[in-house]
Amino acid sequence: MGRKVTLATCSLNQWALDFEGNLTRILKSIEIAKLKGAKYRLGPELEICGYGCADHFYESDTLLHCFQVLKSLLESPLTQDIICDVGMPVMHHNVRYNCRVIFLNKEILLIRPKMLLANYGNNREFRWFSPWTRPRHTEEYFLPRMIQDVTGQDTVPFGDGVLSTKDTCIGSEICAELWNPRSPHVDMGLDGVEIFTNSSASYHELRKADLRVNLVKSATTKSGGIYVFANQKGCDGDRLYYDGCAMIAINGDIVAQGAQFSLEDVEVVTATLDLEDVRSYRGERCHPHMEYEHKPYQRIKTEFSLSDCNDMCLPTHQPMEWIFHTPEEEISLGPACWLWDYLRRSGQAGFLLPLSGGVDSSSTACIVYSMCVQICQAIKDGNCQVLEDVQRVVNDSFYRPGDPHELCGRLFTTCYMASENSSEDTRNRAKDLAAQIGSNHLNINIDMAVKGMLGIFSMVTGKWPQFCANGGSARENLALQNVQARIRMILAYLFAQLWLWAQGKPGGLLVLGSANVDESILDAPPTAELEPLTEGKVVQTDEADMGMTYSELSVIGRLRKISKCGPYSMFCKLLHSWKEAFSPSQVATKVKHFFRMYSVNRHKMTTVTPSYHAESYSPDDNRFDLRPFLYNTRWSWQFRCIDNEVATIEGHAG
Repeated sequence: MGRKVTLATCSLNQWALDFEGNLTRILKSIEIAKLKGAKYRLGPELEICGYGCADHFYESDTLLHCFQVLKSLLESPLTQDIICDVGMPVMHHNVRYNCRVIFLNKEILLIRPKMLLANYGNNREFRWFSPWTRPRHTEEYFLPRMIQDVTGQDTVPFGDGVLSTKDTCIGSEICAELWNPRSPHVDMGLDGVEIFTNSSASYHELRKADLRVNLVKSATTKSGGIYVFANQKGCDGDRLYYDGCAMIAINGDIVAQGAQFSLEDVEVVTATLDLEDVRSYRGERCHPHMEYEHKPYQRIKTEFSLSDCNDMCLPTHQPMEWIFHTPEEEISLGPACWLWDYLRRSGQAGFLLPLSGGVDSSSTACIVYSMCVQICQAIKDGNCQVLEDVQRVVNDSFYRPGDPHELCGRLFTTCYMASENSSEDTRNRAKDLAAQIGSNHLNINIDMAVKGMLGIFSMVTGKWPQFCANGGSARENLALQNVQARIRMILAYLFAQLWLWAQGKPGGLLVLGSANVDESILDAPPTAELEPLTEGKVVQTDEADMGMTYSELSVIGRLRKISKCGPYSMFCKLLHSWKEAFSPSQVATKVKHFFRMYSVNRHKMTTVTPSYHAESYSPDDNRFDLRPFLYNTRWSWQFRCIDNEVATIEGHAG
C-alpha cells in the first residue's frame, strides 16, 4: 500500500492578458513537475489570465480567452496522469468568481471559488469578484461548449468541496484565505483533509516573506497536515512585484523552499512526503476524540492515487531552515527584479536617470546596477531566457554580458543636469557614482533653456522674475525653482527618446524617477539646488523650506497614510510622542503646516510616475492612497478642534 506522495508547487512570472505566454509557462511547469515525479501540480492565483488584469476582469473577452487556454491545457499530452490545479476567473449564475479549476486526464474534477477576498492595501478584489458564501456546499456548473467537447462533461461540481483520491484528501485555500482569522484549513483539517493547497498572488512588501512562512508553519502546526503554497512572481504589468517564495510544509516544518527573488520565469518546487507522518501527528496532538461539529465537506472522488504501491525506498524530504533576506537585501533585489521585467516587456532599450548626486537618485542608480548584477548571475547560471532577453534589449544577437559594470554601460544612461545654481560637490558625486557602476554618463547644462523660457515670459509681460536672494517675491522665487525642475523633466524625456537615435542605435530609454515618499508629499527634492549659490555654496535647505525635518515628516506621513489620521487625531498622537521635544502649540503648528501643504500639493500625486511598491507608505494615489486631490486648504473645523485642545492644555498648565 502506497503512502508517500510527491507534490509540486510553482512560482510563475505571469503577465496580465499575455494568454500565449501564460499558457507556455503553465505547461512548462507541469512538464517539470512530472519529470520530478509529482502527481499533483499547484499554480499561482489567476495564473491563466494574470492576477493584475484589474478592470479587464469586467470584459467578456477575458473570460473567453481563459476558457480557450483551459481547453488547450486539457488537450495537452503534458497534463495527462497528473492532477493539475490552475487559476482563472469563472462566471457562475452571472456572478464572477476567482476560481481554481482542478482537472485530471481531460476531466474537470472541481471548480473551487474563492471564499474570502482581499480588499485592503493594494487589493481591490471586491471590485471584480464576489466571494463564495456557501461553506461546504457545491452545485452544478454548466461548462461552455468548447470545454464540453473536450471533457465530455455537461456539468461539474462548483463550490466549497474537497478532492478525495484513493489514498488521501486535498482541500484548497486561495491566497487571502490563509491570512484570515477563519481560514478554511482549520475546518478542512478537522474533517480529515490531509493536504492543504494555497494558490497566491502575494506581492512583495518588506518582511512579508516572514509572515507567509509563519502562517504556513502555523497552519500545519495546529492542524497537522501538508501545506503546498504557490505564488506569482515578477511584474504582472502594474506597480507590484510578486516575489515567489513557493513552499511545502508538513506538521509545522518547511521541507521545500523556492526563491524569493529570481529571474527564472518558471520555478517548480517539489517534495516527497509520507502521509503516515500526518496521521501520526494528528493522532497524538489533534484530539481525535473531539467531535467535529460542522457539516462535513462534500468529497469529490477520483479513481487516482498520488502514491505508488512500491514506494518503500522512496526518500522523503526533511525539515529545513528558511533563510530570510535582510531588509537591505530586499530593497536591493525586489525593485531590481521589477525593473528588469519592466524593461524587457516594454520593448525599450534601457533606462535613463537624471542623477543629481543626492541620496535618492543615487539609490535608484544602485538599484539599476543591482539589476545588472542579477542579470549577469542568471546568465552565468545558465538562464537562456535572460540571455535572450538581454540580446533583444541591446539589439545584438551575439552579445553576452561580461560583467555588471559593462552591462550597465549598455543598459543605463545617467545625466547630471546642471544650472548656475548647481554646486561642484553634487556634480562630482554624480560623476563618481556613474563611474563606479559603469553607466553612460552625460553632463547637461539647462541654463540656456531656462533663460529661453523666461525670455518668452518677459516678451509677453515685460517683466523678469527674480529670486528672493535678488530682491524677488516668494511667488517669483517658487516659479523660478519650478521652471528649472520642469525643464529638467522635459529634457530627461527628450534625451530618453532620442539619445540612442543620435548615436545611430535603435530604441528608446525609460525615464526613472527618484523622488521619495516624504518629498513627494511636500514637493521638496532633497538636492534641489534651485536657488542661487552663496560664494559657490548651497544655502538652500529642504528642511528649512518645509518647516520640519525629514524624520518628523516621515512620522507625520505614516500617521496620515498607515494609521489613517486626520489633523485632529494626528495632533492627539503627536502630543504624547513628541511631548519631550515640543510644546502643544509647536505640535499643533507642525500638524497644521503639514496638512496645509499636503492639500496644496496633493493634486501633483495624480501625475506621479508609477512607482514600485515596497511598503504601504507611498504617495501613489492610483493604488496606494485613494483620497481626493481638491481640498479646502484652511481645514477650518479640524484646526479649530486642535486649537481648542491646545488652549485647554495650556490653560491647565498655566
